Amino acid sequence: MKNHHSTLLMFMLLFAASAFGQVAKEVAEPVFKADEQLSYKFKYGFFTGAEGELKVEDGQKVNGKPTYHITAQGNTAGAFDVFYKVRNQYESTIDRETLRPYLYTENRKEGSWKHTDKVSFDHQTGKITADKGVFQSQGKVFDFVSAYYFARSIDVARLKVGDKFDIPYFLDDGIYKLNVTYLGKESVKIGLGKFNCHKFNPSILPGRIFKKNSKLYLWITDDGNHIPVKANVDLVVGSVTMELTGTKGLKYPLNPIN
Repeated sequence: MKNHHSTLLMFMLLFAASAFGQVAKEVAEPVFKADEQLSYKFKYGFFTGAEGELKVEDGQKVNGKPTYHITAQGNTAGAFDVFYKVRNQYESTIDRETLRPYLYTENRKEGSWKHTDKVSFDHQTGKITADKGVFQSQGKVFDFVSAYYFARSIDVARLKVGDKFDIPYFLDDGIYKLNVTYLGKESVKIGLGKFNCHKFNPSILPGRIFKKNSKLYLWITDDGNHIPVKANVDLVVGSVTMELTGTKGLKYPLNPIN
């Protein structure tokens, strides 16, 4: 895997995976619906360095089956946009019932570096066809956008503190796994209010972005929506915090606690 991914991409992938829970279980009912929109900001210290948005729309039928079309966009903001401009867009077409992906595309512009990819998933044969070749998978494998939405629809109520699980995902040139630890329930305060949440600790590999002893923590609402509202991680230089800044078209009310 290239080591040139933006911090925004890494964050979205990690908190998509971290809510996965019992991967083998089929979702009973999605916790989201068409027209849902989620907005995030990513802060480096006191400064907003990037912004992200995820949007769900009705998709075209694939093999006669209805789909959702999901778009995730991320870009640098403020002074960061002057020194290192990022414009990333990821799209996934997923089955409305199983939430598995049929087609995934990405178009990334990070400084002078550009990257595109188009990935199709054949769940009957286990073949994943991408620009870099054909890959064979076993069991459920998602792109990181579809993983985010499948993850939100998993029932995490059965998890116990200390439970660990591995998450399979396809990105760029292969299938990878991420180890995640469930840390229990905790309330967290953001600009939109204070929320009861589930807390997770996904493993991260040290490198050009993360320090050797970096810890990533993620908080997901303990309600019908299962929305990531906050994440925090130490980087090689400083730290970055993600916060939910806005919502539209939610399936269930987002109710802060007093």
